[in-house]
Amino acid sequence: SDQEKQELLENTREEAQWLIRVVENLLSITRIGDEQARITKEPEAAEEVLGEAVRKFRRRFPSITVSVSVPDALLLVPMDPILIEQVLANLLENAAVHGKTTTDIHVSLQEEDGFARFSVQDNGQGLPGKNAAGLFDAAAKPRPNAAGDGKRNMGLGLSVCRAIVRTHGGTIDAKNLPQGAEVSFCLPVYKEEL
Repeated sequence: SDQEKQELLENTREEAQWLIRVVENLLSITRIGDEQARITKEPEAAEEVLGEAVRKFRRRFPSITVSVSVPDALLLVPMDPILIEQVLANLLENAAVHGKTTTDIHVSLQEEDGFARFSVQDNGQGLPGKNAAGLFDAAAKPRPNAAGDGKRNMGLGLSVCRAIVRTHGGTIDAKNLPQGAEVSFCLPVYKEEL
C-alpha cells in the first residue's frame, strides 16, 4: 500500500542518516588521530556554529522543543567550526535519543573565565549510572537490552566529542540534573594580541 511504501522509505531514510553520522564520527576520529593532533583553528563566532547545529537538529527532531541562550556580545572562539558543530550535533542527538523521554532541550553559550562554555541540557531520563566520566570512553559497550541489533549505541559519539574538544584545548563533562542531564564543554576564547 502507499502507506507501507511511505513507512519503508522513512525507515530507509532514517537508516541512511544513522550511517552518515557513523561515518562522520569515524572520519573525525581518523582526522584527529590522538588528542595531540594538530587542527586548523580560526576565530569563529561561536553563536553561529551553535545556531547551525540547532537548526539541523530541529529539522531532524521537530517534536523536541529547543531553546537557545547566547551572550549579547559576539564570542570569538578559535576552532574548526565543522568539528565543533559535530560535537554539538552529537550532544543534541544524544539528549534526544538517549534521554528517551526528552521533550525539551536548552542549549546555552556563555563566557566564563576566558572560556566559552557550551551546554546542552535536557529533561529526559538522565545519565545511566553514577560514573558520568565513563560516558566519554570509546570502549563503552552496548547495553545488553538495547533495542534492535544492539549495535546502534557504539559509544563513538561521545568519545569523538571528547577527542575534538581536547584537541581544541578544552574540557568536557556530564552530570545529571534534578530532571534530565547536562553535557557541557569549554573552549578557550580568542584574545587579540596587543
